[in-house]
Amino acid sequence: MNAITKVLIANRGEIACRILKTLDRMGIPGVLAYHGIDSGSPAVRMASEAVEISGETPVAAYLDMDQVVAACKKTNADAVHPGYGFLAENPAFARRLAEQGITFIGPLPETLELMGNKIMARSFCLENDFPLIPSVTEPGPKDGFVDLAGNIGLPLVIKAAAGGGGRGMHVVRNMDNLERAVHLAKGEALRSFGDDTLYAERYVEGARHIEVQVLADHHGHILHLGERECSIQRRFQKIIEESPAPGLPFDLRNRICETALCIARKAGYRNAGTVEFILAPDHQFYFLEMNTRLQVEHPVTEMVTGVDLVELQIRIARGENLPMRQDQIRSQGHAVEMRVYAEDPDNDFLPATGRLLTYRWPEGEGIRVDHGFTQGMKVTSAFDPMLAKLIVHGKDRNEAIQRAVFALEGSLVLGVTTNIDFLKQVLSTPDFETGFIDTGFIPHHAENLHPRPLTEKQRNLLLAAAALSHRDFIDPDFNVPEPYAAIGNWRN
Repeated sequence: MNAITKVLIANRGEIACRILKTLDRMGIPGVLAYHGIDSGSPAVRMASEAVEISGETPVAAYLDMDQVVAACKKTNADAVHPGYGFLAENPAFARRLAEQGITFIGPLPETLELMGNKIMARSFCLENDFPLIPSVTEPGPKDGFVDLAGNIGLPLVIKAAAGGGGRGMHVVRNMDNLERAVHLAKGEALRSFGDDTLYAERYVEGARHIEVQVLADHHGHILHLGERECSIQRRFQKIIEESPAPGLPFDLRNRICETALCIARKAGYRNAGTVEFILAPDHQFYFLEMNTRLQVEHPVTEMVTGVDLVELQIRIARGENLPMRQDQIRSQGHAVEMRVYAEDPDNDFLPATGRLLTYRWPEGEGIRVDHGFTQGMKVTSAFDPMLAKLIVHGKDRNEAIQRAVFALEGSLVLGVTTNIDFLKQVLSTPDFETGFIDTGFIPHHAENLHPRPLTEKQRNLLLAAAALSHRDFIDPDFNVPEPYAAIGNWRN
């Protein structure tokens, strides 16, 4: 058993807050390593202790293993939770912590090395006869890779081997665009992950993105917590996730989940992880990748199962047995998560920056909000522009969607452009409501997802409200002029 008496969180924002809540409930002090740009964040205020770290850029600070280890030593933290992103899937970091006698709350370093790299994970699945889409890996020189990728046939997708979040991904439908796509992908991969290794695979049109949450302890027990539907994506990055996946036949759902367990078991997996699949229209499914960490969308699984995934991560890292078996897992109702971003959907989802002048989120039955900002904070270009995650739960999918729209209507963010209205438009699309979705949903429905033009009455009301709030109107009509203003409340 590993005694975990204090946990340092090597992350920031909403995921840091989310981990701190579970630590507090478990009675374990939480330490936060933070960059100065986050000094006024809720996570810094929530943590029992906070240690400032620095770097050439804020991201560089959060990637600095030496500073994270030093922060553990300074605060006597004997475990690290990496959240997701940054160092979460870095085997060198996990090994470094082990050398210092610090528990890494996540998979073993060798598993991170095997399944965290997309090329190695695919080779592993190929060797073990798990279903894979035709693909090629980069052998070395760019020209050789271009030729190999071209042999797969069109359409194909270029991906970063060390990537995630849609960075370094390009779909190619014309051979004339292949070399340019490879060049762009390599540049994006190097900037985002420090590794420009690529691979290419056949692109499946009309596919769905289905993933399975798995848990495994150090005593041979492994189980899954069902599947999540993650097909609503923009620029290859998920923005709406739900569980269970709509309209999935019972036998197909079982086969996907059992395959996920087989992959995790064969890889000797420990802790929480997610096995992702591409589901073709003909119901054939293929291994996509394995995320060897907590997922951004983990709350939808928590909402339908009642399981706290962060708590189980900590208990597994302490060497405890999983407290339940597969036949004890019950999925109840339906959950939907919406990622609220500071971005402009009408300008190719370009990230937006600014100060949060108004920042309010809804409350109510079946509504959960995970966020890491407060009103007045600045949204900068230093990090991913996600502001919050709205998660809702209902007795069925229809009720969950209605509750999701209600939650979005009760959200108010001023000071930066957001995708709140865009998300509402997606949820209100008839094809989404009926579960007719795939990874091409947003481009296919682009025309219907544009904001509706204002009516003349709406335009006039907005202009009147703007005029009434303008200082040039308010000052002469409502403010007391000098010299009477200087007299104050004096009366004769």
